Amino acid sequence: MSYEVIALLMFSGMMLLLLTGQRVFAVIGFVGALAALLLWGDGGVEMSFTSIMKVMKWYPLLTLPLFVFMGYMLAESHIADDLYKMFHVWMGPLRGGLAVGTIFMMVIISAINGLSVAGMAVGATIALPELLRRGYDKTMVTGVIQAGSTLGILVPPSVVLVLYGMIARQPVGNLWMAGVFPGLLMAALFILYIVIRCWLQPELGPPLSKEERVRYSLTEKFILLRAGLVPLAIFLSMTGLFLTGVTSLVESSAVGAVTSILAALMRGRLTWAILHQTTRKTLAISCMFFWIITAALCFGAVFDGLGAVKSVERLFLGDLGLEPWQVLVLMQLTFLALGVFLDDTAMLVIVAPLFIPLAAALGFDLVWYGVLYTITCQIAYLTPPFGYNLFLMRAMAPPEVTLPDIYRSIVPFVGIMLLTLLIIGVFPEIATWLPNYYYSK
Repeated sequence: MSYEVIALLMFSGMMLLLLTGQRVFAVIGFVGALAALLLWGDGGVEMSFTSIMKVMKWYPLLTLPLFVFMGYMLAESHIADDLYKMFHVWMGPLRGGLAVGTIFMMVIISAINGLSVAGMAVGATIALPELLRRGYDKTMVTGVIQAGSTLGILVPPSVVLVLYGMIARQPVGNLWMAGVFPGLLMAALFILYIVIRCWLQPELGPPLSKEERVRYSLTEKFILLRAGLVPLAIFLSMTGLFLTGVTSLVESSAVGAVTSILAALMRGRLTWAILHQTTRKTLAISCMFFWIITAALCFGAVFDGLGAVKSVERLFLGDLGLEPWQVLVLMQLTFLALGVFLDDTAMLVIVAPLFIPLAAALGFDLVWYGVLYTITCQIAYLTPPFGYNLFLMRAMAPPEVTLPDIYRSIVPFVGIMLLTLLIIGVFPEIATWLPNYYYSK
């Protein structure tokens, strides 16, 4: 049996097992370990063992639980509520101002958490009821919250980019810096869409009434501004120490975790119940990612041994005669197709052993390619039938927001994400300039 057929059997077997509803890391790890044993006998055991040891020895991976802890601490202690109240007061007088403020809030929540689910939880439980009560169009604001929450996997400290960096063997610091400008670009396009649409159709996002505007004095507004800027101050202190070289990446994540505890303590909101809940959620998320990384490394080691990447490279460039950019387009279309059925981690684990080495062989910058992958993941979070954020919104939205409303709401935002993907693809410097500039100094 040829190596190409073996690789095809591994992929097809993995997809069939995923359809049974088994956990992603269990399927990937099982297929990888079984293939190693069948191909190399007792020596194949070393692949699984080596994958575990790689994960345990990869020091930067410590950033993952620390950043997740920081985000959950700020969410559980309701410091994020203060953030939304600040945007409510300052942005409310504008047409669509509360929706714009929600995007700003999502950017900051993303910058202190790195996960989509945290922004989704804050937006659906805090922002959505308030927006609906103020007369905002339910379809538009549902899309705003779903799309805004996806910024958490692009804006640093993105947990998805940590996972990509581990599998692609790329520095996490470079990947995080590469996600800054693309994330801000996407947020700016979201805001531009909201402003233009609410300007053309004021009934979609009415401003606060005059009575509500004068309810808060200027002094009270500045007090709210100070309270809402606590999460931003935490993020700036953490990243500032890292960028100036005072702390390493892991040390910066520890600074973020400690300052989030201090912020909750200073606001009188640190309780044993919150600490227990935060720790439990952090442990659950971290263990899931560690198992996924271990399974992906094992699966990838088998693929390296089979030489599957060389076979695909020969097929595209030799047999089909495609140009490198044409191969890149095909890879992104594959990601988009998989995103209809799989989440971001499943997509990465399934195709990373094939696509990442292929992208490197074609001469593409793997840091830039990581940003393209992450944007594609954002689209996957919103595309039916298995969009992760669609299910979360359906579970947390009030009864008046129906499933058709949720599906319709994401159409313009998916279009904006595709536009961002195209812009970053055509102008890679948007992603690569900051890490290249910083690390060249």
